[in-house]
Amino acid sequence: MNQIDAVQLQQRLNNGNSINLLDVREPMEYLTHNIGGQNIPVGKLQEHISSLAYNKADEIIVICSAGLRSQTGVQILEQNGYTNAVNLKGGLKALQRANNQ
Repeated sequence: MNQIDAVQLQQRLNNGNSINLLDVREPMEYLTHNIGGQNIPVGKLQEHISSLAYNKADEIIVICSAGLRSQTGVQILEQNGYTNAVNLKGGLKALQRANNQ
């Protein structure tokens, strides 16, 4: 499974790179705090896979709170032919820790 760590992602965000984000947390979590991207809860990802705003060859960084649901999200994407899905290792919690250093 392809992964990106929080420091790498933060550098890309700081550089203004165009990044495809898929947040697989629940809508209330997303509304409370997010860094952008499309929000489809992991439990609904399979049934809503056709509504993804990304192409199957695009790099898609899948994010959640701690990095576990996003791993499942990457697996679902890969099973549906997405070839460049990447898990945010440690999730948004790791990203928050990286920002506080």
